[in-house]
Amino acid sequence: MTNRGILAATALVFMTLGSVAMTAPAAAQDASVGIQKAQIYPPIDSAAADIKAAVAEAHRTHKRVILDFGGDWCPDCQVLNIYFHQSPNAELMAKYFIRVNVNVGRLDANQDIAANYGVPLKGVPALAVLDGKGKSLYAQNKEFSDMRHLDASALTTFLNQWKP
Repeated sequence: MTNRGILAATALVFMTLGSVAMTAPAAAQDASVGIQKAQIYPPIDSAAADIKAAVAEAHRTHKRVILDFGGDWCPDCQVLNIYFHQSPNAELMAKYFIRVNVNVGRLDANQDIAANYGVPLKGVPALAVLDGKGKSLYAQNKEFSDMRHLDASALTTFLNQWKP
């Protein structure tokens, strides 16, 4: 093989490896790297109305409400959002829960709402589970605040524990 042929073959190998690396599934990457920041949390002032609507729907449909306290800036919140949309979590959510995302700003907003449901907001994301009447059944204290280092099964276990 000539030098030109060797160079062409080498270039082809590197191009192929490069395209494989670019198409590798995100799950194979470290959870804290390469996460596209999604807009998950609504405006700060919508929390009370969103919760009220969710509780009414939960009462009518015999579901529970999950309050997801966090912020779009939070990488652990971004990972939790991804896990909410993966199977089997997506199916559990659709069947048993109504999720309300509560924007906490930079941990300086909606503190009153978090306190009302027993969520200390020492770290986010933090979840609370409400029954169909709006009564708090459970409030997290930082259990998912390191979500980047947990896998989706941690959320699955949580959802199975709190489904009605």
